Amino acid sequence: MLALLLFFSSFWLPQGGGRDCGSAGQPCLKSIWQKAAPPLVAAEAPSLIKECPGQSFQAKILLQYLKLSLSDADDVLLEPYLQSWDQLLKFMKSLGTMISLFSGKVTEKVVVIQELSLKHSAKDHGKRSPQNPASFGLKTGAYRSLRSMVEAELKEGVVDFSHRSDSGCRTLLRLHRSLLWLKLMLEGLAEGPDADGQFKTPGELCRDAYIVALAPHHPWVLRQAAEFVFLALPERQYFLQLVCVQTQQEATPVLQIIINALELVHTQTQRILAQHDMLELP
Repeated sequence: MLALLLFFSSFWLPQGGGRDCGSAGQPCLKSIWQKAAPPLVAAEAPSLIKECPGQSFQAKILLQYLKLSLSDADDVLLEPYLQSWDQLLKFMKSLGTMISLFSGKVTEKVVVIQELSLKHSAKDHGKRSPQNPASFGLKTGAYRSLRSMVEAELKEGVVDFSHRSDSGCRTLLRLHRSLLWLKLMLEGLAEGPDADGQFKTPGELCRDAYIVALAPHHPWVLRQAAEFVFLALPERQYFLQLVCVQTQQEATPVLQIIINALELVHTQTQRILAQHDMLELP
């Protein structure tokens, strides 16, 4: 079974020969955001969301970046959006090595958008150094927000509506679908037991969410690989501990706060992509 899983994983991990972390032109995700997260204020971090000492994923920081990504009316700012993914990846990776079948692809997509932003920023600056590399050129310019990226890539003709491309729009669509998968999974965790008093396992919840959000866009071999991942997920209690609660009664309101924040970002992203017929980019 292990050999089979390793075989399947080769389809999920980043392809393209030589795109190794730390190589020239290939930033490492762990060094994406060098600065510490800005201090949180009460309005940005509901009192139900506690800091979890000793773990990398922090729901408070995730909520802050999700909120910041919606700072501009009717748009999604890409720097805090990708910072949100930094936290979501920490959440995913804390679930064990098998989840790398998903997190590996997400990491690749984040890096693609950062590289596109850097290239565009360097072109705009000519021979001058681009703005602070730590921000990947995401604070201003074409890749500052989802709308500005869509506008720039449509103008430059890099979005292909018939064939696969490496455009930022296509790449972000894949992140958008993965965000829906995580949101649906958390919605399942927030639900109570069934009529018999039984809770669905995290594996079952991830499978249900996957069938809705990702499976329609994946070939058969990847759908089968995903089944092995779901079998290897930890028990429900482990998921609850990631948001610093011990019981389902404590978990439901905490998870609902996170779900609502994810829903706002997902809805805004969905609206913008739909306006440009980009929800089915190949």
